[in-house]
Amino acid sequence: MNVAGSDVILEKMMSLHPKIIDLTLDRMWRLLAAFDHPERAIPPVIHIAGTNGKGSTQAMIRAGIEGAGQTTHAYTSPHLARFHERIRVAGTLISEPDLAAILEECWTRNDAQPITYFEITTVAGFLAFSRTPADWTLLEVGLGGRLDATNVIEKPALSVITPVDMDHQQFLGETLPEIAAEKAGILKRGVPCIVGPQKDAALEVIEARAARVGAPLRVHGQHWHVTEERGRLIYQDETGLLDLDLPTLIGAHQIKNAGIALAALRELGFGETACAAAVTRAEWPARMQRLRKGPLVELAGPAELWLDGGHNPAAGRAVATAIAGLPARPTYLVAGLLRTKDARGFFEPLAGVATSVTAVAIPGETATLSAAETAKAAAEAGLETHTAESLDAAIASITAAAPNARILICGSLYLAGYVLRDNG
Repeated sequence: MNVAGSDVILEKMMSLHPKIIDLTLDRMWRLLAAFDHPERAIPPVIHIAGTNGKGSTQAMIRAGIEGAGQTTHAYTSPHLARFHERIRVAGTLISEPDLAAILEECWTRNDAQPITYFEITTVAGFLAFSRTPADWTLLEVGLGGRLDATNVIEKPALSVITPVDMDHQQFLGETLPEIAAEKAGILKRGVPCIVGPQKDAALEVIEARAARVGAPLRVHGQHWHVTEERGRLIYQDETGLLDLDLPTLIGAHQIKNAGIALAALRELGFGETACAAAVTRAEWPARMQRLRKGPLVELAGPAELWLDGGHNPAAGRAVATAIAGLPARPTYLVAGLLRTKDARGFFEPLAGVATSVTAVAIPGETATLSAAETAKAAAEAGLETHTAESLDAAIASITAAAPNARILICGSLYLAGYVLRDNG
């Protein structure tokens, strides 16, 4: 069966979405029970929540575990180019025949009852993980934490909360403490949690929740520290000090993500071999990724072409810092955002490092901001703005004026996925 086989089933699953949006675990429990609870038959779980850095942190933890000779299942979302990216079985992306077969099982067993796309595909992930041996399962939260479909794991080996910031307010709350409370919903009694760098308002909520449920915390700035010193990553905790190469993932924010991953690995008993592999072997597409091949790269000619999928104010700050850390070169943004995101908040940190923004609509996405709307948000943030009818037109326009520019396509994982289907 070819890729279209799983695509057809995934399209059918969209029709099962409840008519009213209600965050609940009831639908998950129903379908998991129908399969005799595969989530209870998977390897020990490292459960990762947070607003920013979940994917990069998971990639580093996975690289560390695999660098120590052990195997991992990994579940992440959203995908960029193909759904298969969401389910990695014992280190390998799930095959098309296996994915199509498992999705068909889920469709049949669900029997046309209401369930969200993320819920039913999460059950598919649990099924895949329960049927193949591995040493660990890395499980990334989709939205929030407390009522996320992944939060059916009763006793993970470890919880992780990456930095919490403003995002998905329509579902998680309008304030940082409200959002932090949802993320802290993954905490479980007796299960240690690695807590990444947090604003005080978020950390207070996480610490209060941990005290209530009896979850031991390992908090950045209290129990572990990470810095960059003289081109090296320096990590220190109660066990001792690590002096490592800088992460292969680009940007100052990846130093913090690496610290979270190292704290997780140390908590689980891994040594320096795993820690070194975590920072040097991790790969995570669309996070300040330099594109090297494909039609857009050819169109750009001598210009550098980069890609980042960050889409909220914190991601804007991280991207701005990453650009500032690259060799000096005029940087032009090509940006497309969804209308559910804080576009102006994303652009504001970039006003000091980007020469201009060329706004585009995200191809094939009904929730995209128009190019004009994105340009308006960028202009309000203090950036010079232009619009283009397509990515090709945007890149051609920039390179005509600045042949040796650095061009960063940014603003949305959906835009990044569109780019990566043909460019990598």
